[in-house]
Amino acid sequence: MSDVERSKMADGMLRVLLVESHPLLASALATIVEGQSDLRVCGIARTGAEAVADARLYEADVVVIDFQLPDMSGPAAAAAIHDRTPTATIVFHSAEESETALLDAIDAGAIAFLTRSATAEEVLEAIRRASLGEVLIPARLFAKALARQRTAQSNEEERRLRTSMLTTRELEVLKLMGDGLDTSSMSKHLGIASHTIEWHVRHVIEKLGVHSKLQAVIAAARLGLIQVAKP
Repeated sequence: MSDVERSKMADGMLRVLLVESHPLLASALATIVEGQSDLRVCGIARTGAEAVADARLYEADVVVIDFQLPDMSGPAAAAAIHDRTPTATIVFHSAEESETALLDAIDAGAIAFLTRSATAEEVLEAIRRASLGEVLIPARLFAKALARQRTAQSNEEERRLRTSMLTTRELEVLKLMGDGLDTSSMSKHLGIASHTIEWHVRHVIEKLGVHSKLQAVIAAARLGLIQVAKP
């Protein structure tokens, strides 16, 4: 596929950028994605620098990125992509699955985290669901990340401040985010339009001082604004 073809994909197709330094794995992922009627590989980047440039050039909807790249870490590349192409959704697909790796991925703006043991069906499902804004990380890793972010001292003052900043509707949306609902599901649950949900989500993220829905959920759980079920 030429660069021109990649940049002129039909409406409704999710543009997927694969960031993988291992040729065989990159080829396997590309084959899986290209076999779907609603997905297209808009590019395959081997390095972090290529990924940052390609995500913007091809207007990628979803970026599937490895944790370890030849020139920089996956989280560093993901953070740069998030800054330059904020509409791109970040999905990590990595052999690294420690809580430290997960926290780094979250800080970089990732919304999904897949291990190498994920099946082809799980990879495709993650791409589709993440593109809708749904948070997808293993419950075990989420629990570890949440525990690590808890502070020993009371955050009651910060909790009161954050609570006072959020409207009743924003708190409702935040709780549904914690339950793992995507935009469409929240819209049906609250009986309001999807674009209104997205507006509330943006305000929640801004008021909590974070950069993604996943970071908002973890920050809210840490402050006691919402309860996250343990796996």
